[in-house]
Amino acid sequence: MSEPAGDRDVATASDEELAALAAREGSDGVAFTALVERFRERVWRVCWRLMGNEHDAQDAAQEVFVRLFFDRGKFAGRSRYATWLHGVAIRTCLTLRRSRSRRRRRETPESAAGDEARPVQAQADGRATAAQAVDAAHDVARLLEGLDEADRALVLMKFAEGHEYDDLAEMFGTSAGALRMRVARIRERLAGG
Repeated sequence: MSEPAGDRDVATASDEELAALAAREGSDGVAFTALVERFRERVWRVCWRLMGNEHDAQDAAQEVFVRLFFDRGKFAGRSRYATWLHGVAIRTCLTLRRSRSRRRRRETPESAAGDEARPVQAQADGRATAAQAVDAAHDVARLLEGLDEADRALVLMKFAEGHEYDDLAEMFGTSAGALRMRVARIRERLAGG
């Protein structure tokens, strides 16, 4: 049985072409469905990195795709579709993190600060044990949590997701040069302790 022509077109269309098709189709269109399938894993990964846990990442990813559905005609083509989509994911996650942070502050009394960072020491031969690797991961997470929401998102998108400064500039709505300076300041702050 051969594939309908429309399905073949969707399968071979670029992301940008699919976005243009999705903008013109109805609520149950194949182009939007194809975009969701193409980007489901990438969006979830970005949300997981920014939200910090699976449950919140699933909520955020779902919210991203709901927003994409309602805003499917807003992609203007000034950047790659993937870059634009990551920008939507970042803004969605930052909004959710801020609202959850405010809610947690209202719901929980201040707790005593007891989570002191322990330095990670490698074995004499330079290899870290599994426990030390876990401690190092916790130290990195603690450093990231010490950043404000936008800086944390920038660091994760640059270093964990590997985006170039030009793409990040589109995502964050600023210039590549401004982001380079911002990353340099973040590095200085993190190095200073």
